[in-house]
Amino acid sequence: MAQPFVLPDFYVPHPARLNPHVATARSHTREWARGMGMLEGSGIWEERDLEAHDYALLCGYTHPDCDAETLSLVTDWYVWVFFFDDHFLEIFKRTQDREGGKAYLDRLPAFMPMEQGGPTPEPTNPVEAGLADLWARTVPAMSPAWRTRFAESTRNLLNESLWELSNINEGRVANPVEYIEMRRKVGGAPWSAGLVEYAAGAEVPEPVAASRPLRVLVDAFSDAVHLRNDLFSYQREVEEEGELSNGVLVLERFLGCTTQEAAESVNDLLTSRLHQFENTALTEVPGLCLEKGLTPAECAAIGLYVKGLQDWQSGGHEWHLRSSRYMNEGLAAGRPPTGAALGGLGTSALDIRSLFARQGAGRLRSLTHVPHRRVGPSLLPEFDLPFPLTLSPHHRDAHEKSVAWADRMGLLGDIWDGPMLRGFDLALCSAGLDPDASPEELELSAEWLTWGTYADDYYPVVFGRPRNLLGAKLSNDRLRACMPVEDPASAPAAAVSPLERSLADLWARTAGPMSPAARRELRTAIEAMLDSWLWELHNQAQHRVPDPVDYLEMRRTTFGSELTMLLSKLRHEGELPAELLRHGAVRSLELSAQDYAILVNDLFSYQKEVQVEGELHNAVLVVQTFFGCDYPAAVTIVDDLMHGRLRQFLHVKEHELPLLCEDFRLDETERAALYACVREMEDWLAGILNWHRTVRRYRAEDVHRGAGTARLGGPSGLGTAAARFATMLAR
Repeated sequence: MAQPFVLPDFYVPHPARLNPHVATARSHTREWARGMGMLEGSGIWEERDLEAHDYALLCGYTHPDCDAETLSLVTDWYVWVFFFDDHFLEIFKRTQDREGGKAYLDRLPAFMPMEQGGPTPEPTNPVEAGLADLWARTVPAMSPAWRTRFAESTRNLLNESLWELSNINEGRVANPVEYIEMRRKVGGAPWSAGLVEYAAGAEVPEPVAASRPLRVLVDAFSDAVHLRNDLFSYQREVEEEGELSNGVLVLERFLGCTTQEAAESVNDLLTSRLHQFENTALTEVPGLCLEKGLTPAECAAIGLYVKGLQDWQSGGHEWHLRSSRYMNEGLAAGRPPTGAALGGLGTSALDIRSLFARQGAGRLRSLTHVPHRRVGPSLLPEFDLPFPLTLSPHHRDAHEKSVAWADRMGLLGDIWDGPMLRGFDLALCSAGLDPDASPEELELSAEWLTWGTYADDYYPVVFGRPRNLLGAKLSNDRLRACMPVEDPASAPAAAVSPLERSLADLWARTAGPMSPAARRELRTAIEAMLDSWLWELHNQAQHRVPDPVDYLEMRRTTFGSELTMLLSKLRHEGELPAELLRHGAVRSLELSAQDYAILVNDLFSYQKEVQVEGELHNAVLVVQTFFGCDYPAAVTIVDDLMHGRLRQFLHVKEHELPLLCEDFRLDETERAALYACVREMEDWLAGILNWHRTVRRYRAEDVHRGAGTARLGGPSGLGTAAARFATMLAR
């Protein structure tokens, strides 16, 4: 069968190496798979299938330095996960048996007990038998914290297979943002990253395991692994199996381009994710180690872990060139199995052409953007948001009181003045976000919105322009001190500057009625937002336009969207099961709404941010930089993505939430609470769009006002998110 496209030139910056114990692992895993019932009689594999796939070779390339025993165990894990994939495909995907698939998946976590030697059910199929055996052999060498993280990534890998199954049932291809997010779970690369810790003997220290730099390393690693696999597996998955979860197919449909063009775009995104990995490892991880006071041994463990992820990328690429499972005709011909001589294994890393060809062009564009280019008035597409707008009748009162509050707190007179703040009319945004708020609730809501917008404007002016990242970190520390969990009323005592005084005032009034657990959760969300502003300053210091995936994921936090969604959950605390609120379908609903609002803001604010402020964090600019296209073309792509996120929101609401209600057996009261959350998100979106259309902030005649003295304020940071801060909690 002819290949559907020519595989692109890959960016492989590190030479692949082969573990000398491959033959031992190959022999061991054959007998192990047979003992677990995965071969003859399974109906899925015969021995010849296992030999042809050669997972021992995969593990030998991806874990080149571990001993024979470790390599054999890691190989067994990969045999298990690939068998699961084929088993689930054959039994449930081909038959489109969602109910049976859910029951099958619900049993598997019981085979991963957290306590060492804990009881497990009696296995009923090879997948259960294999998982029970592997878990018992692996966890004695690892800490409880690692077990928790690895069990979670394993559950994600298993459970999100239902998402793929649902998409097949509906004949639906995901949009690119949804696909990248869900592929991390379904594709299993975060799971692979956990095994890197085991194989390298380099467990990530618990104090930094959840930090942004380590999370970005795993995410960038995962995206590159999955996108590479999508390129090699397109023919088998899409043409032979009818699979819809493939990045080439996703971009082919989204961009309306040929399969070859989509493959090149997928490779560009793969390369961009590798560049993101490198940038994070070199510019953020060392500072994290110093900031957290890690010991030399802990720093060395992180170094080995990063090296292990690099080895996996290069080794995984080499295995794709050789495995019979993938489209690779002629690519491995003449390549010796070992060695690193020029022309041999892994020599793509020595090809200097990759520095200047397509693989290097994206990195160059991200670092050479010319700020303050004249771009003209912002180009705005049609917005067809189907949700009605309702405004609070208390808007004008909240507007006057929030401006007076800002004056009392000292927020006017440096980067803002009174007329400027009045022109922003942030209370109008609050009035649309929560039309049912009482006068007191709306006033407090508008004041939170004012604080967040001021802070987001303050950081790039005061810390960004002089490249004072240390000053920004110290400011964050002082702001944290203004949010005491045990006694919120004591917050003002720690406040000195206007930024601190205003936060302390709002924290005392908002967190006081809350439980300590809710206060901690709220404080954590605010801290994440503060740290996301440091991410923006970090990019500003490098003069680096961010990677598109990293941008969208971080923009949710810099915009304050993540915080808003948390507050919505707190408002319904106790009404719905916590597990339901963490479910992938609910999360997808939230992220779709967040992204739509982010993209609306970026479309309206393009001239103000790019021409006047020299901003690097705008989705239109990110798309221009990534695709190397002009402004109108970038607007078209952002508009398509924005409407794709709206379609995703509506899809989840109409198709996935009813299934979720059935899966969780929600009663009428719980279903009403769930759909009340959905209606609040719809109000949120309608209020944001109305604010952008109404206020005098983004018009061509407005954007130059205040240029040169400050980055103009408004809901471009915490933005519209904090508007419900008090209204959701005071009730």
